[in-house]
Amino acid sequence: MELSKNDLFNAIKEIINQSRLKVFREANSALLESYWQIGKLIIEDEQQGKLRADYGKATLKNLSNQLTLEFGKGFDYTNLTNIRKFYLAFPILDAMRQELSWTHYRLLSHFANPIHSTFHPIPYTLHLQSSTSNP
Repeated sequence: MELSKNDLFNAIKEIINQSRLKVFREANSALLESYWQIGKLIIEDEQQGKLRADYGKATLKNLSNQLTLEFGKGFDYTNLTNIRKFYLAFPILDAMRQELSWTHYRLLSHFANPIHSTFHPIPYTLHLQSSTSNP
């Protein structure tokens, strides 16, 4: 069965788009998991189980300097602070939604209460709003 030039183009375009989407999802999932693990290590190291660390700012600044030299600006002080908040807000890795990106989680981390972090109504509320709102 021979496809028209337009059908052939559209079929190939669909394969490429699906492949790119799959790569994006897998990369996003790996990024979220690595940031979660980094946040966990930071909390365990600097806080020793407490909600706040006495020397946390110095630790994050030193760590950000080292990581930035090795890996670039993605690990500056601000991003490490966001990664730390991310872990505090979402302490259960398997409970996270893979459909949300790092940007979503970074924003949601600012609204989450670490004391009640096992219950997250915000992502569900955002999902309801986005699925019921008119374009």
